Amino acid sequence: MSVKQPKGNAKHNRQNSARILDEKEQQRLRIIEINKQASVPMLADLAEIGFQLEWISDLYSKKLNYKQAIPILLQWLPRMENLDVKEDIVRALSVPWAKPIAARLLVVEFYKLRNESNTGIKWAIANALSVVADDSVFEEIVKLVQDTSHGASRTMLALSLGNMRNPQAQDMLISLLVDDLVAGQAIVALGKLKSKKALPVIERFLTHPKGWVRREAKTAMARITKTSS
Repeated sequence: MSVKQPKGNAKHNRQNSARILDEKEQQRLRIIEINKQASVPMLADLAEIGFQLEWISDLYSKKLNYKQAIPILLQWLPRMENLDVKEDIVRALSVPWAKPIAARLLVVEFYKLRNESNTGIKWAIANALSVVADDSVFEEIVKLVQDTSHGASRTMLALSLGNMRNPQAQDMLISLLVDDLVAGQAIVALGKLKSKKALPVIERFLTHPKGWVRREAKTAMARITKTSS
């Protein structure tokens, strides 16, 4: 049998919920203002070369052609202490036209933030590296992707190995196939590299419990065998 809640308690609960929501909104607005203030000097630099922006993220969210802005983004990446704004810079560097100039600096930033509890920015840096990394940062990527303390960021680091011409990249990726967290991305990278030596190992993933992994294994094998034929 249900028990009716006293009217006084119901009113109190509504008031309490409204207060909590108001506090959360005030906190959200404070963070926005803090981020806005942190962006001001960098936005001024971008304005000098013709980019009139409200936020750094406007560069990519508005799909602008901002190749000219890459040097300024690279200058500000190590200087920016606000992690939210730093993440916007990283995302703005996650584009082919930042390759390979941004790779080294992004690796440095990842190392600086390796113990950071904000895992979002580490993932964003790893994602950027999956776009811009090349052989100039091969050794660093190998060390990072093997370090399990980096969590989900490793998935994107594994993908970045698919950009490498270093023959050791294939061996590294094959060794990662035993790691369930990154195996799917390692398969994608091996397919991109058209790694014939990986075929027998990738074939085992055609019966993997995860559907997306099975699909990636099938796609990778098709890419590799097409090259072989």
